[in-house]
Amino acid sequence: MADRPASALSLPEDWPAHPEPILALNRMGSFDWDLDAGLFHMDAQAYEVFDLLPEEYDGHPESLSVRVPPPEAARLDAVVARAIKDGSENYGTYFRIRCRDGTHRWTHTQGYIRRDGTGRPRRVVGIIRDATQELADSEARSLRAAQDEAFRQQTNVVQVISAALAHARSVRDVIDALQHTHGIRHLGAASLVMGLVEAGRIRLVAEGPAGASIPGTKITRIDEPYPMSEVVRTLTPRFIESPEEFAGNYPILWPGLTSLHITSAAYLPLIAQARPIGAMGLLYSDRRGFSEEERAVLVALGSSIAQSLQRAMLYEQEKDLAQGLQQAMLPRTIPSVRGADVAVRYRAATTGGGLGRDIGGDWYDLIPLPGGRVGAVIGDVQGHDTHAAAVMGQLRIVLRAYAAEGHPPATVMARASVFLHELDTDRFATCLYAEADLSTGVVQVVRAGHIDPLIRDADGTCRRITVEGGLPLGLSAEFGRLEYPVSTLELDSGHTLLLCTDGLVEQPGADLDDGMRTLAHLIAKAPDGVRDLADRLIRMAEERGGDDDVALLLLRRRSPETPRPGGRLQQHVAPGDPEALSEARHMIRAAVRAWGARERADEVELVADELITNALMHTEGSAIVTLRVLDGGGGRRLRVEVEDSSSALPRRREAGEDGVSGRGLLLVDLLAEAWGVEARGGGKAVWCEFPVPSGVCG
Repeated sequence: MADRPASALSLPEDWPAHPEPILALNRMGSFDWDLDAGLFHMDAQAYEVFDLLPEEYDGHPESLSVRVPPPEAARLDAVVARAIKDGSENYGTYFRIRCRDGTHRWTHTQGYIRRDGTGRPRRVVGIIRDATQELADSEARSLRAAQDEAFRQQTNVVQVISAALAHARSVRDVIDALQHTHGIRHLGAASLVMGLVEAGRIRLVAEGPAGASIPGTKITRIDEPYPMSEVVRTLTPRFIESPEEFAGNYPILWPGLTSLHITSAAYLPLIAQARPIGAMGLLYSDRRGFSEEERAVLVALGSSIAQSLQRAMLYEQEKDLAQGLQQAMLPRTIPSVRGADVAVRYRAATTGGGLGRDIGGDWYDLIPLPGGRVGAVIGDVQGHDTHAAAVMGQLRIVLRAYAAEGHPPATVMARASVFLHELDTDRFATCLYAEADLSTGVVQVVRAGHIDPLIRDADGTCRRITVEGGLPLGLSAEFGRLEYPVSTLELDSGHTLLLCTDGLVEQPGADLDDGMRTLAHLIAKAPDGVRDLADRLIRMAEERGGDDDVALLLLRRRSPETPRPGGRLQQHVAPGDPEALSEARHMIRAAVRAWGARERADEVELVADELITNALMHTEGSAIVTLRVLDGGGGRRLRVEVEDSSSALPRRREAGEDGVSGRGLLLVDLLAEAWGVEARGGGKAVWCEFPVPSGVCG
């Protein structure tokens, strides 16, 4: 190393006497590195960059080690050596220097390699500058860009969460939307706690992950020193930016959080209509502090959650009210029926159409009747709201009253239709009423715009029973068509009668007949017991969902038990209604066989037919045929009564050779064991009796 100071060193001939002013203005110094001589020349600005005085430097690059730490020097030498070896014309890199006061400063150098004609490097000239502020600005820009990106991500998360919350219909749905959309995780939070305000207290309703809450904080008072209580009291968010702040402000809560390694937290009041309904806490384990943008995002998130919670809470309240009304309108209990197994089910619609839509006018009922009979009802009032449920309740009560008064099925339905019409409501209803004598298996069915019933045989076969019907209730009175034809069918032992509303059958875009066939196929494969079968059907309805209620009634006839006297069936036969006469014959034939007089069924049917025909031909109005079993001193007897409104007594007449009338009472006298006439108010009843073998079911 030369003894002369660096300022006295001879400079290269082409060294600029006056460096560009722009270099000095930008705190850039220049250098000339003579590779042959091993000398590193610098101008005055370069000395300032290295924080050196001229007398402190001897011109050799090694002497700069006082300012360039060895790791930085090694990295700088590697950059220069690689550029020379690769044949590059220039290089550039950042490196740090150690200033006079011991602090570090970032610098940047850019050198240009000059070679001779053979390509050998001879000199390196270039610049060196202070890059501290540049890197600081770059770091700030990178940080700002990262913050902006994080803000965008958080905003997107809020949008995703808000979209999920829009479909929430319960508090549980709101909580699931926060946890299952991974929104909290994307916001960077390690755990979540949420509480709802109830009667001056905060009840914890969510924590995630499990154990994020502190023992003893499941229910807390609003005046207790907890952050959720504080934000509910003040209606102001609380941002806790460090563990020290958490521990200092909430010394009771903090010890329980140390195992979660919480570094910061954001507690947000959940405010709806200027009223606090709860609070939410987001706890972080990898951050300190919150930017203004992050705070704004979290406040917006809290507002969205509060609105969704309020909607969910109102919906749940309305749903509870609606379901309570629905249950109040349906029968509280279903009576046990001797000779049958019964199951009923109801499923509310899941329409998603707003508050009050999970209630409708579907109903079922089972009505015990005299003589061992039972009435089964299924119906559906138009609409899905509390008004439909209210109309349903009134209609169910009056239909039950009409049936209990002893009116025949057609009359029950007609009177119910008039009642609904006189309610002065805009609703109509479909209904099916089946009156069954379980001792005989005879079932009389009337239908008012409702879907047909189904019967499942003992072997599992299921079939649809086509029943002639009339107009829906309420419409028949309006259009003056109160006729409801009565269909008669037989329900053998082990057979199940199924009545349901169309919510179990209909699907959007599907044909009703296809739906009935599908239902029959499903019933055929279902369990035999009525309760298991009902559970299977209602579970199918729940899995399928849908916007209609489902009401279901199953009645399975058991095998006859011990003999029981007093069996009774009754049928109204209107004049000019051949179908009614045919149904009466069918009822009589089925009942006689069921009561153990099968061998005389044809005779009883013939006698009853003669009595009914006589009443229709020789009197005005309808005839009422009653079939019953009597148990007295003379043994068990089957009694047929035909009642009409005329007081004129029947008389025997001798029929001529070609006569077609006058033989009715002769047949009665010949075939029946006894017969007679009884006065009935303004009319009469002609009766006859046949012996029934002992031990049969009455």
